[in-house]
Amino acid sequence: MSCKVAFIGLGVMGYPMAGYISKAGHNVTVFNRTGSKADKWISEYKGDKADTPAKAAENAEYILTCVGNDNDLREVTFGENGIFKTIKKGAVYIDNTTASATIAREIYDYSKKNEFGFLDAPVSGGQAGAENGALTVMIGGDQKDYDKANHIIDCYSKKMKLLGKSGSGQLAKMVNQICIGGLVQALSEAINFGMNAGLKMEDVIEVISKGAAQSWQMENRYKTMIDDQFEFGFAVDWMRKDLKIALEEAKKNNSPLPITEVIDKYYEEVQGMGGNRWDTSSLIRRFRK
Repeated sequence: MSCKVAFIGLGVMGYPMAGYISKAGHNVTVFNRTGSKADKWISEYKGDKADTPAKAAENAEYILTCVGNDNDLREVTFGENGIFKTIKKGAVYIDNTTASATIAREIYDYSKKNEFGFLDAPVSGGQAGAENGALTVMIGGDQKDYDKANHIIDCYSKKMKLLGKSGSGQLAKMVNQICIGGLVQALSEAINFGMNAGLKMEDVIEVISKGAAQSWQMENRYKTMIDDQFEFGFAVDWMRKDLKIALEEAKKNNSPLPITEVIDKYYEEVQGMGGNRWDTSSLIRRFRK
């Protein structure tokens, strides 16, 4: 059954995500801060363009956002032209931004008072996952809202799961990013070690990727890391934003993150090398300048 959907934020993730919702047969209205991106989306997919988030959300049954950070999220929700100006009772708001658990809980409290549903639903899988409609979605919120909205999330995901009360999705994304940072650093050290030892690392990875060392990062990034190419996914700037959120939350729940703190500083070094927009596997560049 076709539903009226609003999608705010057509970045490298949101653009294809909104596209998959449209291709599933839903009536999608999009908003993007840079209007030309919305025009391009309209030329590729069936849907409409709105001039503000509030306009996009008018009469929508489901509203989705995928923006940069807490400040962006606050602007498109609570702002003067934000979706909360027009969101109707009974609608479900799904936020795919990677943001703090604090703002997720704040939005949840507001949603309860104003009788609409809210799910914090950050995604993992990078640009390729978004373009293939194969993202992993970590979700926090109420079961009834999840049950109502999961057919919309299913349009762009390969795996989704309700993990607990509001904020749980964002906390799970922090776990995800902590894991990725450690994996990429270990892979960087290992590839550099092997190359310095005179090994043909393509052959080494072919073997060890079938054993206990296997990971998504190893399977998908080893070739480009060996070739010193870093234009293939999630940018260092965004990773540092995510790690900052995780480190701040770790202080609140008294969780030591010694390795994550070190890796965050390594990413800062990569930024200093001009690698702000390199993908996260560029940690290896610190060894192979």
